[in-house]
Amino acid sequence: MSLGRQGRHYLFIGGIQWLVDWGVMVALSHFGMRIGPANVAGRVSGALLGYWLNGKLTFAGEDTAVGRIQLLRFLAMWLATTAISTWSMTHIDEIFGRGWAWLAKPGIEVVLGILGFVLSRHWIYKR
Repeated sequence: MSLGRQGRHYLFIGGIQWLVDWGVMVALSHFGMRIGPANVAGRVSGALLGYWLNGKLTFAGEDTAVGRIQLLRFLAMWLATTAISTWSMTHIDEIFGRGWAWLAKPGIEVVLGILGFVLSRHWIYKR
């Protein structure tokens, strides 16, 4: 599959993931949950959707799979990016306040999404 087609699919699915992730984080933190746990809950909800869709649609091919090994790779990447995201969100919240954390989340997730695309294309979904 071409890089352009993968990129379009990844952006579309990533947009859906981001809306779910951001919406869950904002809703939970609005109702009193601390920003760190709310961010993790949001990322879990987005990841559950994205792993399967990207494996079956975005990166589907003869040299790729959606199986146990790929899930373990995805989890390793997800844990690392979630740690970076949560650390960033927590510190932005502490320094600048919750409103700025809500506004900063999209930018942080774009940077982590680019990293996720590269890792997914070249490592996570490979057989």
